[in-house]
Amino acid sequence: MTTDTATSSALVPDEVTDLLFRTARTVNTFAEDEVTDEQIRAVWDVVRWGPTAMNSLPLRLLLVRTPAGRERLVSHMADGNKAKTQRAPLSIVVAADVDFHEQMPRLAPHIPGVRDNLHPNQAARTAMARDNAFLQLGYLIVGLRAAGLQVGPMTGFDAAGVDAEFFTGTGWRALAVLNVGHAPADVDGFGMPASWPRQTRLDFEDVAQAV
Repeated sequence: MTTDTATSSALVPDEVTDLLFRTARTVNTFAEDEVTDEQIRAVWDVVRWGPTAMNSLPLRLLLVRTPAGRERLVSHMADGNKAKTQRAPLSIVVAADVDFHEQMPRLAPHIPGVRDNLHPNQAARTAMARDNAFLQLGYLIVGLRAAGLQVGPMTGFDAAGVDAEFFTGTGWRALAVLNVGHAPADVDGFGMPASWPRQTRLDFEDVAQAV
């Protein structure tokens, strides 16, 4: 049920907006249902169309679900995030590829020489990769929700340790870990009753200025 009449002019049904935002919850407790590569591929095929600078698409995904892979990842999570990551059907390490420029002739053929111009400037590439991968991370969370999946995003982990564990010899740099799956029907993502009240959000007047 929608809780905000200000969206009455939206081009999508209120049920869609509710699914993506108003009734969506951060999830830490999951049912045992499997989350397949095919499901994540279908989500990527949608969210890849979200805008990034020069169509750079620096987001990279490491799908962690095997017991061995999970143990390697859990060892780098903050203490408060270890148990939930151990239990999740799928954990996605979201990374930014600082070598994204190697794909630019394919992604931005309308900008001649962009790969060669970016190649020597690693500081600029690192900043651009991080900024745009975080932008894509937002698209990814919404896309996972649109596919009927719930998400528990985390930045509480040893990013340098994850990079050394999984990404040595690559340009990938870990940004976040998303636990992904289906929440049990009778509880919210924290194991609380589904009727547990949500935390408040800031109003438009708290966040916006006009000039």
